[in-house]
Amino acid sequence: MGDCALWHEGRLILKIRLQPRASRDEILGRHGDALKIRITAPPVDGKANSHLLRFLAGEFGVARRAVTLLSGKTGRDKRVAIDAPRQIPAAVRQSCPDLAPDPTPDQ
Repeated sequence: MGDCALWHEGRLILKIRLQPRASRDEILGRHGDALKIRITAPPVDGKANSHLLRFLAGEFGVARRAVTLLSGKTGRDKRVAIDAPRQIPAAVRQSCPDLAPDPTPDQ
């Protein structure tokens, strides 16, 4: 995956570089070919992953169950899928300018 975000079968796939134990939760922007995201949770016992998925659900306007960790369970580099996001945060639009609207028509 060359870009930080792309559509695949109605799901938005994000490449993420995670920074746990930050002072606040935020999407910072681009880090190489990934989005850099800071979260307050520590990287202990899956807390950072759970926190990241909840944070992304809120940012993209979906339920928590619509956000799935595809890879990177124990590392900082992750791939996350978001089913039918209702909104795309400004930081993601700015960081991934090639991100086209969802090509899947509403059903």
